[in-house]
Amino acid sequence: MGRTRRKGNFAKNKAISKARRTRNYRKDIDQIYEDIKPENAPKFANMAIDENLPGLGQNYCITCSRHFVNKIALAGHYKTKLHKKNVKNLQEKPYTQKDAEEYGK
Repeated sequence: MGRTRRKGNFAKNKAISKARRTRNYRKDIDQIYEDIKPENAPKFANMAIDENLPGLGQNYCITCSRHFVNKIALAGHYKTKLHKKNVKNLQEKPYTQKDAEEYGK
């Protein structure tokens, strides 16, 4: 019997570690809050066709900041717990730097 190689040891590989951190990055809740304002929402309703995005960028959930392959997948996403949680979190105004400065006084 030979020695077996240890698998999954990517802790010291900086390129793989950075790719893991940035690959699935989504917008933060305060960035999404800015996107759903009435003056910013129309630009997400009529998005241009982009071949690099799933579904050519046409099926977008603004509250979760995610693109979907087709309308059926998007409709299924609207029923998920993650989407409902994001909608609930976006109903209250996010904490800002100005609030933090006032609280600190």
